[in-house]
Amino acid sequence: MKARIAPAALALALAAGACSPSKLAYGKVRSALVDAGLSDSDAVCMAERMTDRLSLGQLKRLQALQGAKRGLADYVAAVRRLGDAELLGVTSSSAALCATGLAPEKSGG
Repeated sequence: MKARIAPAALALALAAGACSPSKLAYGKVRSALVDAGLSDSDAVCMAERMTDRLSLGQLKRLQALQGAKRGLADYVAAVRRLGDAELLGVTSSSAALCATGLAPEKSGG
């Protein structure tokens, strides 16, 4: 019986290791950005960048920013009000790179 459990446990551990916390958070962050009023394309681009650069605690704070449809500048202003300099820096740089198309995530590269 142990011989059957060990390979299954190993496979599960390898699969779990292949998914970094940032990749697990990506879907929630993208949804939070859309819920905050950003377009789906901006949310996809920014979520990719933000999940790689922010802590899980910072990403959770973004979930509180739900609102009506808004542009990137309005979203960055809302993040500024959270009072987290790192969160603001990552958000504003992600917004700028995604808006200009300079982010590799935006161009698909």
